Amino acid sequence: MSTLKYLSAYSPDLQAQVQSLIDENRLARFLLDKYPTIHMVANDKALRDFVLGLKQTYLKKSDALSKIVYDPKIHVVNNALGTHSFVSRVQGHKLKSKNEIRISTLFKKTPAEFLQMIVVHELAHLKEKDHNKAFYQLCRHMLPDYHQLEFDLRVYLTYVERYGNLY
Repeated sequence: MSTLKYLSAYSPDLQAQVQSLIDENRLARFLLDKYPTIHMVANDKALRDFVLGLKQTYLKKSDALSKIVYDPKIHVVNNALGTHSFVSRVQGHKLKSKNEIRISTLFKKTPAEFLQMIVVHELAHLKEKDHNKAFYQLCRHMLPDYHQLEFDLRVYLTYVERYGNLY
């Protein structure tokens, strides 16, 4: 079995199922059957509206976001699909802070479920900085099938790494 780096934390049985789809040249059909269409969040303004809508629904009282953009510099190779950054600066006698969310441009042309999973992940960092139990509980609160979507996204990334974009 070849290396499935995006799925290395999953059970050997799940990895074998994905490897079987690859070996039988059925991975693309599997993904397209499950996620046939892409979202329409095509630019930074639409992304900002999408993110703020989710934030308003689930995290009204969390810190404000100063920047929400697609970022072409974020690559899956660096193990990041999106980033949340918190920057504090002293301006005069005041301490100013900024929260930013940047999403890899890879997600401009993917199913809405994948974009939503990445956004939920980054929004959860507004409350929980670490990937701990509370973090994943918050992700599941915002997106009940978070873990299934994360797995499917990793399967998609396996496809993209081997064959290029599917959508």
